[in-house]
Amino acid sequence: MNEKPIIGITTGDLNGIGLEVIIKTLSDTRVVDRCTPVIFASNKVINYYRRIAVDSPFTFNSIKDFTKINNKQINIFNCWEEDVAMQPGVLTDLGGKYAVRSLTVAAQCLKDGQLDALVTAPINKANTQSNDFPYTGHTPYLKNLFSANDALMILYKDDFRVALATEHIPIADVAKHITKELINAKLQTLRQSLQKDFGIDKPKIAVLGMNPHAGDNGTIGKEEELILKPAIDTLFQQGHLVFGPYSADAFFARGSYKEFDAVLAMYHDQGLVAFKTIAQGEGVNYTAGLSKVRTSPDHGTAFDIAGKNEADPTSFREALFSAIDIIQQREEYASNTANPLRKGKIEVERGVV
Repeated sequence: MNEKPIIGITTGDLNGIGLEVIIKTLSDTRVVDRCTPVIFASNKVINYYRRIAVDSPFTFNSIKDFTKINNKQINIFNCWEEDVAMQPGVLTDLGGKYAVRSLTVAAQCLKDGQLDALVTAPINKANTQSNDFPYTGHTPYLKNLFSANDALMILYKDDFRVALATEHIPIADVAKHITKELINAKLQTLRQSLQKDFGIDKPKIAVLGMNPHAGDNGTIGKEEELILKPAIDTLFQQGHLVFGPYSADAFFARGSYKEFDAVLAMYHDQGLVAFKTIAQGEGVNYTAGLSKVRTSPDHGTAFDIAGKNEADPTSFREALFSAIDIIQQREEYASNTANPLRKGKIEVERGVV
């Protein structure tokens, strides 16, 4: 990249660990060598958490528009001026209100092209969902904002990637959401992301079954026989390396995930219990399918340790640097696939008859 990317960063819930891990991550002065960070918050909340979280110098440039951005410094884009009562570790309406403010302002800047990527700190659905923000999380909100055909949650650490066919829905509703159309759409989005965002030309994907023992040939549920296998077979016949459905417990217990570039799980806990156990707090949450890059840490608001200077910034740091890596990978993919010469022309030029 010729220029450092501008990375927007949202606060998450003001009373969670989001601002603590943000400040700890950005306290490493080497970060500004790789990117220009812009935190969407206010000077006052940053100063509040700076006193709690920082063991090293943390200085910033305060801005209200992008004409004042400093590419050699951390920037605070002031989304609000009013005082906000801070109560670390407590679920409050204000914590959710300003988390949404930070997200919506930053996401609009991302959409408008003022940012190259967005890294979001965790929100809590209990105080963010409302008539004005009727979303179960970041992924559906960003899908709607960017008018994406599909948005797919992928959690990854190194070469271990787990994607979710369904996300934040009750377990009682999972089966009704699992359709051939959904599975096909998620697999196509996953495959395209592995190529464009992760540089894997011919990705190999595993699909987990929905029922225990992947349905045991239809004796423990019919979804595998009626939905998953036909969807997998169709894609395989089209030349895509898609396999399954696999029994989830044995698949992870035997380390079979190491043989694949990604795994598609049917529901949240099926995939993420295994992922978080294996990733050990170093995973990244990535939203595939968007025209822009968005990452986040793989943890929640962690109210139990908020404000105690105990939060580990590893996952947030990984999310920040992953966003930079994906921007670069997308640029390489675009360059490699732009205006390809047709095979016939190459053969003629080489004298091939």
